[in-house]
Amino acid sequence: MKVDAKGHTTVIKDTQGDSVAFLEKVTNQHESYKHQNLILDVTHDKSTTITSIKAFTELSKLHKKGKKSFVIVAENIDFNAVPKSLLVVPSVLEAHDIIEMEEIERDLGF
Repeated sequence: MKVDAKGHTTVIKDTQGDSVAFLEKVTNQHESYKHQNLILDVTHDKSTTITSIKAFTELSKLHKKGKKSFVIVAENIDFNAVPKSLLVVPSVLEAHDIIEMEEIERDLGF
């Protein structure tokens, strides 16, 4: 797991290629990231499926309660099948763009 914090956003990258173990680690360490916008990059795990992405739902809800963004970066999945409660994008750049838009919405009171 590689952690890169810049400003109000933390990018956590799965380096082992195991999204289940990655989810467990991030969940256990959530307390230290709860005041940051989170980007979870699971692109290293080539076996990522919609089911493994859906496993992040509870962590996403917990994180969003703190008025912070939670975005997952994944490749080779059907983005139309992702639940509306999760934000999943194909690149880290798009994840940063989503967070920027959500920050503006929060500043405007939406």
